[in-house]
Amino acid sequence: MKKLLLFIANLVLLYLSVNAQTTESNKMQWFKDAKLGIFIHWGIYAVDGVDESWAFYNKKMPYNDYMKQLNGFTAKNYDPEAWAQLIKETGARYAVITTKHHDGIALWDTKANNMSTAKLTPARRDVLTPFFTAIRNAGLKAGAYFSILDWSHQDYTGFTKDSSRYQIKNDTMRWKRYLSFYQKQIKELSDNYNPDLFWFDGDWEHSAEEWQADKVRSMILQHNPNAIINARLTGRGDYDTPEQNFPVTRPSRVWELCMTSNNNWGYHPDDSVYKTPYELITIFTDVIGNGGNLLFDIGPRENGWIPTEQVNLLKELGKWTNKHSTAIFNTVAGLPSGHFYGASTLSKDSSTLYLFVPAKNAGKLVIKGLNNKINSIKILGSDQQLNHKIVGKISWSPVPGLVYIDNIPEAAMDEYMTVLELKLDGPLKLYRGKGGLD
Repeated sequence: MKKLLLFIANLVLLYLSVNAQTTESNKMQWFKDAKLGIFIHWGIYAVDGVDESWAFYNKKMPYNDYMKQLNGFTAKNYDPEAWAQLIKETGARYAVITTKHHDGIALWDTKANNMSTAKLTPARRDVLTPFFTAIRNAGLKAGAYFSILDWSHQDYTGFTKDSSRYQIKNDTMRWKRYLSFYQKQIKELSDNYNPDLFWFDGDWEHSAEEWQADKVRSMILQHNPNAIINARLTGRGDYDTPEQNFPVTRPSRVWELCMTSNNNWGYHPDDSVYKTPYELITIFTDVIGNGGNLLFDIGPRENGWIPTEQVNLLKELGKWTNKHSTAIFNTVAGLPSGHFYGASTLSKDSSTLYLFVPAKNAGKLVIKGLNNKINSIKILGSDQQLNHKIVGKISWSPVPGLVYIDNIPEAAMDEYMTVLELKLDGPLKLYRGKGGLD
């Protein structure tokens, strides 16, 4: 009888474990399919156009001068519905906004303290609620960036990079007060906005145990089991978030690259080094070709106006994604390195291969190690078909020949990135050997 009960107990545990893994996998599916999100850094730092929070931390300006920007945050031209429509136009499936940066100023009417745009700025309102409403009305997922450190809070341990208020071991009660404060704000975000995604930041100053990271994750998931959390909750998240720097080796985990439109996150009128649409699209295709998402950032002014250069980038990106959507969304990572000199993606059943070809590319394209027969090659966004030929195939060898694709007619080229759709005779099969020497 005991053996039977033990057997049943083990079966239950196995079921629960498999079910939990399946649920975890299912909740990540929309994120893996989304490919593109828009990041919004908006806060009082837009008033003077300075570094968000870092301006006082790095002593570029005194803290009191930084906080004087509260008096200039008006949001008078803020149009969340227009923001949402612009974001949707890009093809993005989700948006993430800075609900509170390291400076401690919340964009919602937090009840945890008085440090908010609703209480301390001429805007005199919660600007977060209409944003979440507009984003969801547009059919997009809504994400909340939240800094778990708060350099303005009296109970936080640090204030500037060369000073510290106290050590946790010397004043545990003070640290407990801070933990209660920041967790109360996370609960407010959960209860009031139910974010589809929590994008944490600021975890580097303390350990997971000191942050009570496991408790925070549990608290979020108890409220919404489908909420997704990034890895900046001291590694307690669902996906990795490299910042600005593109990974050279394809990540093994679900991942997202966050990147600015110029060299700064928030509004910086002195920064004119904007990416070109071509640069943005090549970065984006490299990201999705490696199975990741791009979270592309914009920084509105203090009145809610989005800089013209950023609007142009978003619109050009949207024009391109709309033309090539089948090669972008709901796809998986493409060919491994060495098979094609460029980015690629695959349909989920891996029977359709998409090749991304930079504008004005000269010469024939080559695919190595493809064991499939190619049924057709089409230029997306047109009715143009291309031919191909196999070079170097030896009849008695299992090693496939090289696939040479005809030149793309100049009239059919996209101004930024042309996409070829290759219909294969079945799921992708690749030769990964050493040319018969293995």
